Amino acid sequence: MYLNFLAGPAGLIIAIVAVIVMILVFIVSRIRKCPSDKILVVYGKVSKNKDGSERSADCIHGGVKFVIPFFQSYQYLDLTPLSISVDLTKALSRQNIRIDVPSRFTVGISTEPAVMQNAAERILGLQLDEIQELAKDIIFGQLRLVIATMDIEEINTNRDKFLEAVSDNVETELKKIGLRLINVNVTDINDESGYIEALGKEAAAKAINEAKKSVAEKNRDGSIGEAEALRDQRISVATANALAIEGENHSKAEISKSDASRREIEAESLRRATAAEKIATAKALEQAYLAEKEAEIARATREKASLEADVIIKSEIEKQQKVIQAEADAEQIRRRAKGEADAVFAKMEAEGRGTLEILSKQAEGFQALVKAAGDTPAAAIQYLIAQKLETLVGIQVEAIKNLKFDNITVWESGSNSDGKTQTANFASGLMKSIPPLSDLFKMTGMEIPSFLGKDKPEKVVEPEVKETPKKKEEK
Repeated sequence: MYLNFLAGPAGLIIAIVAVIVMILVFIVSRIRKCPSDKILVVYGKVSKNKDGSERSADCIHGGVKFVIPFFQSYQYLDLTPLSISVDLTKALSRQNIRIDVPSRFTVGISTEPAVMQNAAERILGLQLDEIQELAKDIIFGQLRLVIATMDIEEINTNRDKFLEAVSDNVETELKKIGLRLINVNVTDINDESGYIEALGKEAAAKAINEAKKSVAEKNRDGSIGEAEALRDQRISVATANALAIEGENHSKAEISKSDASRREIEAESLRRATAAEKIATAKALEQAYLAEKEAEIARATREKASLEADVIIKSEIEKQQKVIQAEADAEQIRRRAKGEADAVFAKMEAEGRGTLEILSKQAEGFQALVKAAGDTPAAAIQYLIAQKLETLVGIQVEAIKNLKFDNITVWESGSNSDGKTQTANFASGLMKSIPPLSDLFKMTGMEIPSFLGKDKPEKVVEPEVKETPKKKEEK
């Protein structure tokens, strides 16, 4: 029964599926993936170059490649770096001095397309040890060649140039077998004659001297820096103090300037007026002098004219100096006169204010006195006069107080027509020379109060009229 099932259609399908699976497995088994640290080299029936030429293998770094069965095969090239120690001894330099150059080179298979092709052709199938020995031989030869073209001083002092020359020459040769130079490290350089050692001692001595010089210069710079720091500190402090004093002086100057601005404006206006007048006068004089000078120059010879011009210029300078001096004296006199006038004006103004104050107080006192007297000005005046009565009487007494009569001689001839003697008239006239109180009141435009008495009316003496005989007859 099982055989019948396989012989039927189902068995055919199973067989076909099995064949397909086997084909897929075979195809998948021929697909090769290239790791990143290897190069896949496919050889056999491979593609041609772009120019149509044949090539020996396809080199793939990374990616996937289907290897055609029966027509293609494959191998891997390991990209692991190889460290090669090259102990080169007794290499002849350009100076014919043999030197030892121990060094270490790091090489590896290159991933450049053209160089990978060289590696597939030259070292495919070789072990790492075999590749290392092959590269070492190439490095030895190229290293000796580079040393032979350089001086010991260049090799010892200019290591970059030496390494660059070694890298260029060695890598050029390594690329021919599919390798590339990764790193070069020269550990030391020695020579049989001790030339390099002498150069080292010379360099060491020079370095020591340079170090000592640098230490001395740094000490010097430190001392100089400390001194400069102290100097800057003192300068900064002095500058700050100077700025503070300058600010104070500036403030004082501004105050003085504000106080003097008004005076300067007044003085400037007066000075301009005076200067304008003086300048106009000076210009008129200058024109007169110039006219006179031209007339003299026209009449005189050239030498005499030159001499007279010098004299005129000198006199003009002296005249201008006198004018300037006169203006300065006038300005001083004006300022002095203005100061005196201001002082007199201030004094008179003060006295006027004092007088006004006294009169105002007296007026207030008199007004209070009138009010106290029942608003009767006459009563107030009588009160004031009564207070000054003693003073007025004293003045009258003083008029004859010191009057002395050493000797009075009277020649009496009898009485006058009024019945008084000459002596009595003299004494009466003497007493009348003292001004009575009524006269004093009249001089001031007032009348004596009634309580002080009234003037006695003078007796009018009518002249005696004698009758003539004719008038008697008429009677």
